[in-house]
Amino acid sequence: MGDPLISREDAAEALGMVARAAGKYLDVLPHLPVRDLSQAHLVKELDGPLPEDGDGTMTAVADLLRIGTRAATHSSGPRFFHFVVGGSTPAAQAGDWVTSLLDQAAGLWLTSPLATQAETTVLRWLKEMFGLPAGYGGVLTPSATFANLTGLACARHWWAARHGVDVTADGLVGLPRMPVFSSGYVHASSRKALQLLGLGRDYVRTLTRDDAGRLDLEALDRELAVSGPAVLIANAGEVNAGDFDPVDEMADLAREHGAWLHVDGAFGLFAALSPQTAHLVRGVERADSLAADGHKWLNVPYESGFAFVKDPLSLGRAFGGWNAPYLPEPDDEFVNYNNLGPESSRRARALPIWTTLRAYGRSGHRAMVERHRDLAVRLGGIVERSADLELLAPVNLFVVCFRYRPPGVPEDRLDELNRRLGEELLDDGRVYVGTTVYRGRVALRPAIVNWRTTAEDIDLLASVVREIGARLADRIEPGQ
Repeated sequence: MGDPLISREDAAEALGMVARAAGKYLDVLPHLPVRDLSQAHLVKELDGPLPEDGDGTMTAVADLLRIGTRAATHSSGPRFFHFVVGGSTPAAQAGDWVTSLLDQAAGLWLTSPLATQAETTVLRWLKEMFGLPAGYGGVLTPSATFANLTGLACARHWWAARHGVDVTADGLVGLPRMPVFSSGYVHASSRKALQLLGLGRDYVRTLTRDDAGRLDLEALDRELAVSGPAVLIANAGEVNAGDFDPVDEMADLAREHGAWLHVDGAFGLFAALSPQTAHLVRGVERADSLAADGHKWLNVPYESGFAFVKDPLSLGRAFGGWNAPYLPEPDDEFVNYNNLGPESSRRARALPIWTTLRAYGRSGHRAMVERHRDLAVRLGGIVERSADLELLAPVNLFVVCFRYRPPGVPEDRLDELNRRLGEELLDDGRVYVGTTVYRGRVALRPAIVNWRTTAEDIDLLASVVREIGARLADRIEPGQ
């Protein structure tokens, strides 16, 4: 067999095949089970020995489409409520296709002025959407985890400088432990960032005033009075019930004690878009660094995140200076985003963000935020009106934390009942929602962030929960 990659004839035909399959798939997506166990066996067809002589472009792409459109978890559909997973708006999805088509190396202006300009533009647009000062620096990342890593790396550099050390050049050797404080809402992604930065995943001190994990501001004030320079992590949106740390009050304490305030706003930062919810993120414009996701509430394809910092120079201090003679100098007249974040090789992930913001604008995304909150309130109302459901936390944004609680089932059996309910909901596939533990109770916590989700999907969610829950409860004898 000759060199198959010399031929170019298959390229357009293969993309045409994908486009035709996409049209059919998107037409049926709202009606597909989120996970179809009857098709699960197909994923094994992806396995096998490495081919010596390939099957050709069209065969490979056709097989991937055949398997993928049947066996994938249809998480971009309207009834995927597990975790916090958005869909892809039509504009963002098309923009992502363009990203793959152009295949830009987005780390340097030299390799892609297009990607560099798009990133600069969308960072400015996002700052306007979130109400952040225009002077903040920023960089796009693969996720909020990487955005947290970026912001906390800047915090680490700031903290080490106060001890007379350039941590970028010399590391942490000889330094004391960096004090990090947060509430019980601190997310695993922040802990992972601290772990990767050599600061310790479990070193963060959580100061709480109740079993929900709410921040104890008085305790934080006392700790900051004796800790010296410290880093605070404010959580703008907690994943179990959608609660928020008091960012504005934390900013007051950070200013009083000379601390660094980092805001993990993976999804909650989007509350700033609507007057109905903006109060939840009051004070984010005072943070030293912020992190958010694009593939959650912005509804752009994976992977997408963004980090912002009050001092734009802190990004270069934390990540610049590669000491590679073939790369531009850090003070190059053009922006080189690989100097401003953890990645050197970077996809042009600004393009789908640019496309969706250009397509729908601020008002379109505000309307989506408000519609999702209305749908969450709708579900919360159904729960409160149902004798066999119990709302466990107020509906603040788009997370609805509740459990199945039928009459006659004793309290000590409810956790196991709801755990099994969560497992069967995932296997059933009509709706996709799993469990968490909130204030010591096993609970469901659907997150409504997909642009496709409608009131009918919410009503179906409640109906399926009650249907499967009743079937499970029938196996428990009354009073047992």
